Amino acid sequence: MSHLTTTELEAGVGHVREAPKDHGVLAMIVRRPKIGVRDVLDEAELNLVEGLAGDTWRERRSTRTADGSPHPDMQLNIIGARAVDLVARDKSRWPLAGDQLIIDLDLSGANLPPGTRLAIGSAVIEVTAQPHTGCAKFIERFGADAHKLVNSPTGRELNLRGINAKVVRAGRIRVGDVVAKEAGD
Repeated sequence: MSHLTTTELEAGVGHVREAPKDHGVLAMIVRRPKIGVRDVLDEAELNLVEGLAGDTWRERRSTRTADGSPHPDMQLNIIGARAVDLVARDKSRWPLAGDQLIIDLDLSGANLPPGTRLAIGSAVIEVTAQPHTGCAKFIERFGADAHKLVNSPTGRELNLRGINAKVVRAGRIRVGDVVAKEAGD
């Protein structure tokens, strides 16, 4: 599949900006049971130890920790459904982004600053301050123009590449669940 140009990508940003602010929908759950493998799930368990049960987060080394261990504030990677749809161009390619949760919700820093809690199913997650940026795999899968867009000032403002979060209350989640900002956020 060919990649979109900068002009084509920028034309789709308006639709991303229209994502719901307070109540969105969990559009896809993607477990990464091993490097390079994606399981698209209808439902899953979020827990404090693994993040998404059965995911490899605990095995992934981080350059953002002193000892290279998995970063606790990067337990869950989340991308906006409208943003991934823009760069992937087909829902079957959404899992290639590498994010465990794909949510139709405004992920911008103005709407979901670090510390914001989101209720999904019976679980609660908390947005962290760790930035989520595109990497070489993102470029390979979605193109250099998509990488430039997600890391541009507009892309960073809207968190087009996504956000990081951690589980603060374990629970069950299902595709189609409402994702709601908790009261007080």
